[in-house]
Amino acid sequence: MSDDYLSKPLSFGAPSGESQPPSRQQRASTPMSPYLNYDPRFLQSAQPEFIFPEGASKQRGRFELAFSQIGSSVMIGATIGGAAGLYNGVKATSLAQQTGKLRRTQLLNHVMKQGSATANTLGTIAVMYSAFGVLLQWARGEDDEINTVLAGTTTGLLYKSTAGLRKCAIGGGVGLTLSALYCLYGISRGTSSKFNDYKQYM
Repeated sequence: MSDDYLSKPLSFGAPSGESQPPSRQQRASTPMSPYLNYDPRFLQSAQPEFIFPEGASKQRGRFELAFSQIGSSVMIGATIGGAAGLYNGVKATSLAQQTGKLRRTQLLNHVMKQGSATANTLGTIAVMYSAFGVLLQWARGEDDEINTVLAGTTTGLLYKSTAGLRKCAIGGGVGLTLSALYCLYGISRGTSSKFNDYKQYM
């Protein structure tokens, strides 16, 4: 008995004597797996990659976004502060006519000092904003633009609360303006789910 059956794919159709080989056009239109005897297109499913509980939001909440927001704020602050420190260091060392190792040391001092200060400032603001956003989402039971505006305003008020009433009000106004502009930008792009819900009833 020959061993040719070992090299042939398993088939449950008609006997080999009655079967007809597929044409070249059929083989080209139906890609077959070289290892398995079935069409790999049957494995492709149209189901979503992630399974969400019924009624749950299909986006990350404020608590999940807080980590990336805080980390991004620290990195952006370090980059901006480091660039500003390098610029100020170059100017200061040029005016002092410093050269060599002394100038390099002064440049590093300027970069590290101003970079860490700016990173600390932006990181603190991001922590305050994220904390207020999470608390408002927990208290109100929903996440919308109202939470964003309130979190931005209270962050500005709290950050400048130790500098007097006038600066505290200015900080709250800056937070209100920035958060409102961010919400308007999201509404203009159509990413606001709450605004889209309102438009359906208008």
